[in-house]
Amino acid sequence: MMVKKAFKFRIFPNGKQVELINKTIGCSRFNFNFFLGKQKEKDAYWYIVEEMKQNGQLPSNNWKGQFFNKYESVKAVRELKEHYPFLKEVDSISLQKSVENLADSYQRYYKKQNKEPRFKSKKNKVQSYTTKHTNGNIALLDKHIKLPKLGLVRFAKSREVTGRILNATIRRNPSGKYFVSILVETEVQEYSKTDSAVGVDLGLKILRRFQMEPYSVIPNGFAHWKRNWQKHNVFFLGE
Repeated sequence: MMVKKAFKFRIFPNGKQVELINKTIGCSRFNFNFFLGKQKEKDAYWYIVEEMKQNGQLPSNNWKGQFFNKYESVKAVRELKEHYPFLKEVDSISLQKSVENLADSYQRYYKKQNKEPRFKSKKNKVQSYTTKHTNGNIALLDKHIKLPKLGLVRFAKSREVTGRILNATIRRNPSGKYFVSILVETEVQEYSKTDSAVGVDLGLKILRRFQMEPYSVIPNGFAHWKRNWQKHNVFFLGE
């Protein structure tokens, strides 16, 4: 069975690489906000017509807005570079990926799975951008990781990465440390189905009781968990 798995490592970019990472983060945010603003302008017409209908100026609201088009927006990135030359200085794949992320957000919004996409702010605690794996532009070596436009970046390799690399997300946290998350597609062994069900009974005196198995008893278990919950500011009604 094929599954997607992420591996996170800390990276130690040099001065030029830090400058380029910060530029790419800003350009990806600019690209995201630009196309989000364009879509909001299209959606605003519907609200204008709806207000005119409520004021009695129109009999009905027959305005049909256009859904966010991912493919047209990705093509428009090239034209956007002509108006904003600073976009040419960063990884072009990261700019395309920011549009794809916006399209995914709109798809979930249209399906009523989340709220409408919002503008990204440079004041957010965690800043990031994502780039896709193409023609070996992302690779892991002994003490360095190869990233588009950045070249070889020193990183702390804590474990081996197995599977086909899909993309890489570079993040900067509030303390100024940089991390990379490598998303891979790998194969895992699927557990065989037993076609059986297990009943679990949770109680106060008996912490848990599995069907057809000995149960576990914690003396005064409820008070034990209650003290633990209160440490995390969880209280009960009536207290």
